[in-house]
Amino acid sequence: MNVKRREFLMFLGAGAATIAFGACDKHQGQKLSMPFNQGNSGMSFKPIQLPIPLEIDDQPAAKQIVAYSNYEVLDDLVLPEGFTYDPIAAWGDLVGDDGRWGYNNDYLSFVETGPNRGYLTINFEYISGFTWMQTYSQAIGRSLPFQEVIAATQGPIDALALSDGNPLKAKISKICQECLIDQGIGVISLARNPDGKWTRTFSEADRRITGISGWQDGRYLRATGPAVAVFENRNKRGYEDGLGSRIIGTFANCAGGTTPWGTVLSAEENFQAQVPEPVFADGSSADPARNSFYIDNRFIAGQGNVFGLAGNKYGWMVEVDPANPNDYGTKHTWLGRFRHEAVAVRAVAGKRLAVYSGCDRRGGHLYKFLSKHHLSNPQDKANSKLMTEGMLYGAKFYADGTGRWIPLNPNTPVHPVLPSQVLGNNVILPNPDRRAGGIVKINNDAQAIAFGKQYQTLGDLYEGNYIEKQGAILIDAHYAANAAGITCTARPEDTDVAKDGTLYIAFTSGSPSSSGGPDKDIFIGPKNFDVFGMLRKNPSDIESPYEYGWIMRLTEDGLEPDAMTFRWEMLAMGGEPADGGLGFSNPDNLAIDRDGNIWMTTDIYTGGQNMPLPSRVKPDGSPVNQYEVLGVFGNNTTWFIPTSGPNAGLAYPFAIGPMETETCGPFFTPDQQTLFISLQHPGERNGQRQNGAAEVHKFAIRLPDGQEFIQERKVPIGSNWPGLGPKDPPKPAVVAIHRAVSPG
Repeated sequence: MNVKRREFLMFLGAGAATIAFGACDKHQGQKLSMPFNQGNSGMSFKPIQLPIPLEIDDQPAAKQIVAYSNYEVLDDLVLPEGFTYDPIAAWGDLVGDDGRWGYNNDYLSFVETGPNRGYLTINFEYISGFTWMQTYSQAIGRSLPFQEVIAATQGPIDALALSDGNPLKAKISKICQECLIDQGIGVISLARNPDGKWTRTFSEADRRITGISGWQDGRYLRATGPAVAVFENRNKRGYEDGLGSRIIGTFANCAGGTTPWGTVLSAEENFQAQVPEPVFADGSSADPARNSFYIDNRFIAGQGNVFGLAGNKYGWMVEVDPANPNDYGTKHTWLGRFRHEAVAVRAVAGKRLAVYSGCDRRGGHLYKFLSKHHLSNPQDKANSKLMTEGMLYGAKFYADGTGRWIPLNPNTPVHPVLPSQVLGNNVILPNPDRRAGGIVKINNDAQAIAFGKQYQTLGDLYEGNYIEKQGAILIDAHYAANAAGITCTARPEDTDVAKDGTLYIAFTSGSPSSSGGPDKDIFIGPKNFDVFGMLRKNPSDIESPYEYGWIMRLTEDGLEPDAMTFRWEMLAMGGEPADGGLGFSNPDNLAIDRDGNIWMTTDIYTGGQNMPLPSRVKPDGSPVNQYEVLGVFGNNTTWFIPTSGPNAGLAYPFAIGPMETETCGPFFTPDQQTLFISLQHPGERNGQRQNGAAEVHKFAIRLPDGQEFIQERKVPIGSNWPGLGPKDPPKPAVVAIHRAVSPG
């Protein structure tokens, strides 16, 4: 039996009998029990074929080489035999009375309102500049002055500083308005027909909450928690937007979660591309000029600049009640401001509410919010008030598999993360010159130690009365967490809580960058784990950095939501089978079905998908790096990972996304008969596919046993999905996957 599978079984707590039973099972052609079923008959699927051989193929090496020597990538959503998908909506479709379906749909939530009916809430994350500009007029039916503005700006420009009568400012404003309209949150109503297809019902609750809501229509978002004191402070060190605690819009909405009481949490992630992220010591925002407007033929950035948006009002968790047509969102500041992904709610009667979230950046942290008060009925919509009082904690991981939660409050001691502890040796801290505000990068331990001597507590770093300091800490959460010594992690892109309270976390990538990196002792490759999923090898031989990602299991001590200590276990699941991986790379979104099985989507960055790899050795004789290997995995995918039974610990590919997409936001209907999935940024790199264009790429593919052979792979250039016509523009869209209904 594969050693990594044994590790996963131990990771899941499976017994020796299960391991022994699974040691000799055969998987080729095996039909697996599916959790979304029809009555008591159940469903099954035969895993689809990926570009690389997997151990579950269970074929002799010679047959695998023949089967995989030629491979054709399709510009479509590829599903197992017997399954089909129905498009629900795509970019530009009407939503509500005055809105449209946005761009790059991500997290999905289906809240049932009755048999075969409910609300689908959708996040719209960002616009893919090149493809969005290329296809805007075709998809939306009108044009924007892209080339005029590119020619007139020739680089970053503080558009807010232009006079109101300046024609260039008007053109920039129009482009940015459309960019922000295509971000935010959407709510639509659905019903299922007798044939199993979901169709829109266009209820009065259908609406868009955009990145510019409130700017002209009065549909401001509201805020709760300590940061409100900062927003309403009339003597700010930094920028004043004149709105008090009112907020214009929500954007960069990536991951999310659904509460037991039927509201949806939407995570604002990479807001720093549109407004300034660093703040002053009182939590006030830097001037919008710090993130000026920029446009070229591939990118648009700084969309908030021309509207004078205050950067400290973005990067929050937003709560929306899909059933309330007048609800345009509440930003709960006790949940912290950072590049939010990964939100999971644990609501246990008689306990305090726990909300887990992650900061999707290299070196980002894992957080837990705990409410001040206890809840009684998890289905009571009054539970939303629990997020208005409490405390935010950051996770401190130890290499022995234990950990604790550190509060982010003014009394928390300053013990900065040491650069020597993280990959890349870069840590960003609040600027020691607190009058200047902002942040500084340190790259040696002496700087961190000196910082810790200069400031004793987080309260010493921030200004104001106690509640204002607390608000400033929450606004500056990532950098305050670095100052408090909270563990830097490997891009936590999703969290999900199982029925027993176990928290699963997808860590997408272990590579560092100039802005940070993961802890060297925690985020290491599979070669350094023993069968218990813990580090047991010689530290001098650590396999790190490890790009391909992990799934972690975190268990609160006593399974109590308000525990201050926990245990964690991790299995390095990503990577090629020859190296102990399960055949995928960069795990992203998770979903847990009602039987406790894990469904996972991947997030290989667009430029890495199908990138040729004709040799594993560079011309100078050195091996290629992990980024250069990403191309072997092909397009992004969706996987099924059983957590019990004889197939536990194996990973089965269920879907392959269209060209240059990310499959994300998996969400089951309560009866498990439908799986909603977002397909985001088709054609993000090469744009609209022209006349069926394709190239043949060569790949040095390895079998699970390490043998190498050359594969020729036909790869479409760009995308025409979801229309699939030769002249159709690529559009982000959401689909419903279900069992195909047999004719008659």
